[in-house]
Amino acid sequence: MAFLASFIQTAVKLVLMAAVAGCGLFFGKKLRDRKDEKTAAETLVQNEK
Repeated sequence: MAFLASFIQTAVKLVLMAAVAGCGLFFGKKLRDRKDEKTAAETLVQNEK
């Protein structure tokens, strides 16, 4: 019984850590895309001058 409880506890930790990592990847990509878009717009404005 102790083995099963330990296994479930470890599985829950794995799922939580995977969820945090997934959120980090998602939001990191979203922020990077926003920064790249802003930089491209600034470059376009500078090239027009």
